[in-house]
Amino acid sequence: MVNRKKRLARGINSLEKQIEIHREKKKFAEEEGNEELVDYYNKEIEAKKKTKEEKERLLKNRGS
Repeated sequence: MVNRKKRLARGINSLEKQIEIHREKKKFAEEEGNEELVDYYNKEIEAKKKTKEEKERLLKNRGS
């Protein structure tokens, strides 16, 4: 069980980093005026946020 908690925690940290990277790339795409890429990064960010929330929920339930 401890390994599962650690793996979930690492996954959450990784997703936070990926979200930040995508935000930076989205900002660059906005500066370039590439709306298609901006839309893509918005979708990716939202998907990663949902995954992160699910992992946080699983981790919280494991702690109980």
